[in-house]
Amino acid sequence: MTEPVDPDVDLTDTRQRRELRRSHYGVLAVIAAGGAIGTGARYGAGLMWPTAGGSFPWTTLGVNASGCLVIGIFLVVLTEARTAPAWVRPFFATGVLGGYTTFSTYCVDIERLVSGGQAGLALSYLAATVAAALVAVTAGARITRRLLAPKTTRRA
Repeated sequence: MTEPVDPDVDLTDTRQRRELRRSHYGVLAVIAAGGAIGTGARYGAGLMWPTAGGSFPWTTLGVNASGCLVIGIFLVVLTEARTAPAWVRPFFATGVLGGYTTFSTYCVDIERLVSGGQAGLALSYLAATVAAALVAVTAGARITRRLLAPKTTRRA
């Protein structure tokens, strides 16, 4: 079975294949630029609010939850209320917020807690991060939708 193909693209044409490859470089560049900004912000948060070894990683939890809140707001605004250039979503959502939120540090934090004999704290952190992220992205999206909803007139 073959996958559906855009009828305007002839993948047997070498020139078109080359053009498709080139078109991705701009997207990758904006993601990389956004990622540099996001990881810098995350690093800064870690410097401002360092977590002592063996303690609950509040900074990483806060970074991940706040990033999820912003992505909930941003994607609702971008997909339901505003139009933006094609590069904005990969730059901000994938780049900035993808670099800011951090699954890798989350996993390292869990591993360090478990290795330090604090499996219960690690499990609490694991569950709290998932719960906080889901609540934050849902709240961001719902609140933004309410704020953007057209005002209806109320009859007395």
